[in-house]
Amino acid sequence: MNATGIRKILKKFDKRFGYRFTDYYVSTRANHPYSQLQPIFKQVGIVAVAGALTRNLASLQDHQGSFISIYDHPSITLKDPVIEQINNSVQKLTHSTTFLTFLGQHAMIIPEDVQTSSEDLVDDQSYHFMSLMLNLVNTFLYMVNTYIIVPTADDYSVSLGAAATVCGVIIGSMAVAQVFSSVYFSAWSNRSYFRPLVFSSIMLFSGNVLYALAYDLNSLTVLILGRLLCGLGSARAVNRRYISDCVPLKIRLKASAGFVSASALGMACGPALAGLLQTEFKIYAVTFNQNTLPGWIMSLAWVGNLIWLWISFKEPDHFAKENAVNTQSSDSGHGRNDNLEGGLAQPLLTEAKERQGENADNNENDPKESHKAATSIAAAYRLLTPSVKVQLLIYFMLKFAMEILLSESSVVTTFYFNWSTSTVAIFLAVLGLTVLPVNVIVGSYITNLFQDRQILVASEIMVLIGIASSFHFGSSYCVAQYVVSALITFVFAEVLEGVNLSLLSRVMSSRLSRGTYNGGLLSTEAGTLARVAADMTITTAGYLGQSQLLNATLLPSLVICVASIAATFGTYNTLY
Repeated sequence: MNATGIRKILKKFDKRFGYRFTDYYVSTRANHPYSQLQPIFKQVGIVAVAGALTRNLASLQDHQGSFISIYDHPSITLKDPVIEQINNSVQKLTHSTTFLTFLGQHAMIIPEDVQTSSEDLVDDQSYHFMSLMLNLVNTFLYMVNTYIIVPTADDYSVSLGAAATVCGVIIGSMAVAQVFSSVYFSAWSNRSYFRPLVFSSIMLFSGNVLYALAYDLNSLTVLILGRLLCGLGSARAVNRRYISDCVPLKIRLKASAGFVSASALGMACGPALAGLLQTEFKIYAVTFNQNTLPGWIMSLAWVGNLIWLWISFKEPDHFAKENAVNTQSSDSGHGRNDNLEGGLAQPLLTEAKERQGENADNNENDPKESHKAATSIAAAYRLLTPSVKVQLLIYFMLKFAMEILLSESSVVTTFYFNWSTSTVAIFLAVLGLTVLPVNVIVGSYITNLFQDRQILVASEIMVLIGIASSFHFGSSYCVAQYVVSALITFVFAEVLEGVNLSLLSRVMSSRLSRGTYNGGLLSTEAGTLARVAADMTITTAGYLGQSQLLNATLLPSLVICVASIAATFGTYNTLY
């Protein structure tokens, strides 16, 4: 009762003042040693009360017929709505800024604000661990596939008779296709998870084979077509949706953290693997070298993934439990034993529930209206408040800056420092390996000392400093300047991404937590469009010559970063 009361009071504060005060209030007081909220976090007492209620409710039921003891049959549990509300209230108020919470929000898997256990159709029996692992493997392999070509893309384009800066088109073509694939994969996941993942593996296998064969065919068109097919196989929307819909609530945060970790590991392993493939040989008429081996290696990896998927993946049944609940509520001929297993038909406090129905709080929680999922891009856009739009702009900015840094690294370092492919691969792998340590520091320590919006502004300013210090002024450009400025830009962009998505998951409407056009899709599209724009910028700037490439590509990053900082200050008071 205290937990529910506090939640309703804080909800009124949010509504009256127009700020997201609840998250700030709870997260700053949850772990404080003198917090008055600590007593409601003693879940042992709550669980004991729920257990006592369950036991006594079982004994109060009609005892005609056979008796069933919950101690003799541990799998039989009563699912009374009041007990479920107690447990759900505790879960809602035990939010704290731990590493797992931070990393889970980094995955942009938005929790539904009004989710109850009757709406959560996933239980421990229906959860399938191997299917979750296959989704994480898909995430890892896709990120490896994205970044494994970065160290050699410029050499590949030159070997096909194109300019080195065409690497922007080669890298960016995958992101172009992902803009469209994210939408149909998100819609497809409403009906199935197995078929989209199979389709993803087939498309990525085909794309990598074409990418590898383009060298012997001497065709830039085949090369770009292969990367487009890889982008059309991007199933990240399916991976996010599976974690959101098919993983039990108690381990969903860990699964979300696993999603982010798999992405970060793939980002580091891609360039590192490319650095190991420095060999050349021929089998019949097919050439295997540093340009083609990434395609062949990834095609084999996707074949293995497809076989594993076919053998081990279990398609979840979203409707089985719904049908069972509907049948139970409509069938009046259930036996008493079935009634015990399914739970009580009515909550404990029937009269109180009727009085609550007259309360104004129910109006704002009407599931038919205020929590209806967006049915189109236009409907989703109308749900975006100014603060959400600013957060999406920030996400666009940081992805743009990171893509500029990563995609042009091979061309820039070869031109200024004459780095080899292996050196570039090591540099990119080191950048990728900073992702998880940075998230540990921010998620475990920094977010407990400062508000998310304070970290957001500080990170934006540091990204701006990193971009500004990367410009080439004067006659010389040293390795130290490039490496230090790249580290500042990349590390603080990673900090910014985590905090940005954490804030985005809080300020975004709960209606965007489900359906095809959800918050995860919107953030994915914003990031993908940023990557496309960055890669096109690199290719366009290539016409100015490699000596002007660095400054020409950094200038748009600088302008977008300044605009995002200005927009952040404009909506600063709404960022809770």
